[in-house]
Amino acid sequence: MSRRVGPVVAALVAALLLGGCGTPRSGDLGPAPTAPPTSAAPTDRPEPSPTRTAEPTPPPTNRSPRPSAAVSAGTRRPDPVTIELWYVRAGQLVPTRRTRPATVATSRLALTELAAGPSPAEAATGMTTLLPAGVEVTRITDGVATLRVPSVGDAVTRRLREAQVVWTLTQFPTVRQVRLDGAAPVDRSDYADLLPPIVVTGPIPGEHVSAPLVVTGTATVFEATVSVRVLDAAGREVATGFGTASCGSGCRGGYRVVVGWRTARAQQGTVEVYEVSARDGARINTMAVPVVLAPSD
Repeated sequence: MSRRVGPVVAALVAALLLGGCGTPRSGDLGPAPTAPPTSAAPTDRPEPSPTRTAEPTPPPTNRSPRPSAAVSAGTRRPDPVTIELWYVRAGQLVPTRRTRPATVATSRLALTELAAGPSPAEAATGMTTLLPAGVEVTRITDGVATLRVPSVGDAVTRRLREAQVVWTLTQFPTVRQVRLDGAAPVDRSDYADLLPPIVVTGPIPGEHVSAPLVVTGTATVFEATVSVRVLDAAGREVATGFGTASCGSGCRGGYRVVVGWRTARAQQGTVEVYEVSARDGARINTMAVPVVLAPSD
């Protein structure tokens, strides 16, 4: 028994010395990783040396391996952020979304994405952007973002360009108003007349959607009634629904309509949001959103 004490003690001393020489945990490169459960805590038990075949084999363990140095140092990739972009279609403002890696410079990210223009699916619906690259916020003070926007084009084009910037920047809680080219600050209400009667905030063009689908947006329609239908790849109506906006005729309110469908395969489809004419029952003020329909369960 006494002959086996020496090697064991030596192994324990070596493990303690190695544990004190690990890579220092420093840096502030991102949010700290979530601690693993106690049952998955890493172990500092050294692997048996191949030359000590006479020593007993350690008992099996279900502990997870030690986290990598990158995770320990807090370099986990930041969570994504979803931003709203307001493009132009047929002389009116329409929204879409982008999901990108999080950044503290959200206003710069939003303007960069706005200038980059619509995706192919969005462009197919007629969306475009009037904002050139390089436009940046110079400062944000007391809820007012200040920047310069190129005054290229006629008055209608310039106003639409300004509206894109104002509606995109004021989605952030730190921005209530925007000061353009040294003029008095403006907000969304100054460009509300550029919105179509029905605005669809979800889904967005090209999105893969599954049933039940929640269709959201704002509208100013007769008796506040918003109707929705879903068309499959062949143009067949596979789902319908309707809902009531939070404000009736003459004012804009939010709506939320849930629809479902049954299809055997994934396919291209269209979500149409519209108003039923009080005069003849026709579909009017239709907003069509191309999507990819997931098959039914």
